[in-house]
Amino acid sequence: MRVIVGLGNPGPDYEWTPHNLGFLAVDTLAGRAGIRITRPESKALVGLGKVAGQEVVLAKPQTMMNLSGVSVRMLLERYESGPADLLVLIDEADLPWGMLRIRDRGRNSTHNGLQSIISALGTDEFVRVRLGVQPEKLWGDRKEYVLRTMGREEREIAEEMAVEAADAVEMILTEGTEKAMSRFNRKATPEGADPE
Repeated sequence: MRVIVGLGNPGPDYEWTPHNLGFLAVDTLAGRAGIRITRPESKALVGLGKVAGQEVVLAKPQTMMNLSGVSVRMLLERYESGPADLLVLIDEADLPWGMLRIRDRGRNSTHNGLQSIISALGTDEFVRVRLGVQPEKLWGDRKEYVLRTMGREEREIAEEMAVEAADAVEMILTEGTEKAMSRFNRKATPEGADPE
């Protein structure tokens, strides 16, 4: 069973912040598939169904972001799945707005949710779809930046990225990670960005 997890912080205060793009992307995927992510389970809201013809678990951890690994580990145990079955959707402040990057492993991320999952699972070998939210100009406090409410233009880009991320997930499920990386990782990594 594939376990597809969107990362974010629970509650209305965080709904339209850059740090919640993982929630937005998994909600977009759920909407397409007619899956309701409403069942409380494993410190997450969960929905079961089919995406691209495959049985999946869609989940939004309800811990705060930096404790996401606890929920993800519980979900994998609950559904007798391993890291190879996991797919994580996250925001990434080291990538420009609108850029999507798929990776099948990698530890060198500053994302607290991703670090929590790696720590909880004891491995970095799981697929992640990263949605770029890099500030256009220098921003003093990254935490403050990713937890602020997005403006109208950013919301529009976020919604477009969520659609593209849903497309990427469907391709990963049907054609594999390598093909999805070839299609969606077309843009070169910007200068100074973390290539992971």
